[in-house]
Amino acid sequence: MKYIAGTMLVVLLSACSTTKQIATPQSYDKMIEHHRMEYKQEFVKGTDSPLQEQDLKHMNFYPAEPIYNCDCQFERSVDAEPFDIQTYSGMTKEYIPYGTATCSIGGSTQVLTLYQSIRLMAMPMYRDYLFLPFMDETNGEGTYGGGRYIDLKVGDIAANGALNIDFNKCYNPYCAYSDGYNCPVPPPENHLAIPVKAGEKMYTGPKKKRTATH
Repeated sequence: MKYIAGTMLVVLLSACSTTKQIATPQSYDKMIEHHRMEYKQEFVKGTDSPLQEQDLKHMNFYPAEPIYNCDCQFERSVDAEPFDIQTYSGMTKEYIPYGTATCSIGGSTQVLTLYQSIRLMAMPMYRDYLFLPFMDETNGEGTYGGGRYIDLKVGDIAANGALNIDFNKCYNPYCAYSDGYNCPVPPPENHLAIPVKAGEKMYTGPKKKRTATH
């Protein structure tokens, strides 16, 4: 479902190394903990949220692992065309491939595509938004079967193509908690043949029922 044009990457920045894991400061764990606390509170504040305060205890996360905080090399797509990504509700959403990020995840080189939403590109406050949906071998076991997401921004990409992607911040789509949402299905090119034991795990509370789609 991705249509990426470009040449092979010459440089791969591999920050998921043993050295990085050993040198991790305690402040990193605290940063991830703070990020997750804010993330959970957004469910309570959101008017379209599938969860309420009492549901937050059913949200689960892997311990913060620096080896999944990856420095990647980004390559911009050339002549990319908009296309429809299927959602789990059966509807589609229009995206355009923005480019690919090559990362070393746990010692395995992986290439992932980042997308821009055509709808959000028309909104000044969201036009910088990049969307990274992916699946991995933990889906259906330790994590939600429909894959997980990561949010990034165009401004996160350095002039030399360096891009940090922290899989400790990956999160579940709303469809993990409730029916009635149009959650994009991660395209086949973003299906990783490795386990990514980082970020949000499977929700253990009862799944909500909604009739309307969002």
